[in-house]
Amino acid sequence: MEMKSLVNQAALAAFLRRLDAAFARPGRLLLVGETTLVFEGRRPWTETLECAAEVAPEDRAAFDRAVAEVADALGLAVWQESPADVIPLPDGFEDRHRPIEGALTRHLRLGHFDPYSVAFRFIARGDEPDYHLVLALLDHGWLTLEEMEARLAALLPRFSLDTIAQDPAEFKRKYKGLLQMWHALRPGTTHRPTPA
Repeated sequence: MEMKSLVNQAALAAFLRRLDAAFARPGRLLLVGETTLVFEGRRPWTETLECAAEVAPEDRAAFDRAVAEVADALGLAVWQESPADVIPLPDGFEDRHRPIEGALTRHLRLGHFDPYSVAFRFIARGDEPDYHLVLALLDHGWLTLEEMEARLAALLPRFSLDTIAQDPAEFKRKYKGLLQMWHALRPGTTHRPTPA
């Protein structure tokens, strides 16, 4: 099995530029999870570049080929998955995507997927690194516990074994575990992290 290179800021920027040139059509690419943290300088690297793409249906095959070719050329592991592939998304998630400004790409619009959707998707998976990702988004000021709780209260009625592939009660236990970790790792932290 071929070893893949770690995805640091330089590798991520190279991937985005080369993908934009190889695809050369309009679309939107949203970074997800640790890839967001690497782009924002909150983590030095990640093993897998995670993203979600919005392209015209007739362009999907060409886009996927471009992703595979560029990832192979750079020796990177790339995983395309939208949080919507795993969980129902909170209302208004489209409005909370965070655009990436700058001149990295000419054709693709870049952004970060709605942090609340990402948080709920990673809580649903519930491994310890997933919790640390959510804590990093809290530290970065892209989430607040109050807003997470409000959005989750509205979203929970849409959770079922079919929609999140787990018992919704299990999700609630995982969310409670995240809150316990937040308070244990940040004693004296107020309920609302300071926005970045």
